[in-house]
Amino acid sequence: MPDANLVAFAAADGTPARVTFYVSKNCGLEEAAGVIFSAHVDWSGPANPLLAALPAQVDFDLTTQEDTRALVSLMSEEARGNRCGAQTVINRLGEVLMVRLLRDQIERGTTEAGLLAGMADPRLHRAIVSIHDHPERLWSNADLAEVAGLSLSRFAELFGQIVGETPMGYLRRWRLILARQDVLRGDRIDAVSRRYGYGSAESFTRAFRKAYGTAPSALRPS
Repeated sequence: MPDANLVAFAAADGTPARVTFYVSKNCGLEEAAGVIFSAHVDWSGPANPLLAALPAQVDFDLTTQEDTRALVSLMSEEARGNRCGAQTVINRLGEVLMVRLLRDQIERGTTEAGLLAGMADPRLHRAIVSIHDHPERLWSNADLAEVAGLSLSRFAELFGQIVGETPMGYLRRWRLILARQDVLRGDRIDAVSRRYGYGSAESFTRAFRKAYGTAPSALRPS
């Protein structure tokens, strides 16, 4: 429990009622009544713009979310059953749970400047999703403005105002987050650099070191 940053709580009848995500720290709880399960979510830490856009603590009410309640119950069953492949299943279900938590934040309009606020804007949403779907593409501001259906100047102004950084700055940061995940998984440095549009492994290493303070090769599993 103390190392968890995602905790699912049950109602009095034992059914899932709430999921709390502690964005910038672990929950610090030794124990708590009604806990269904606790987990640690690692999304590249504070460098991830998805997390940077969230408040310090997110409470996701499940009382009207039948599908998500079933998802939480299934995660609990997998964790307690300890069957073959359980951790892989939990990881995938956890990703779905986090996506639903983020959607809830967007729909409730509780975000300020940041990625989630950008995702809530239908024009910027199209450009951000395009970046997420094709991070390897050599995007320009003009390309993304066209996807958003905005003039170049209006797109750049709106993106900076709502998301809090330039479109190209966000693209670079998102590529490095994905690249870090691939490196941690064991992918070759040269393959990762090509995958995310870097001209060479050396240029990728320089960008990675600037962002994370270490070379990508230091993170590859031995």
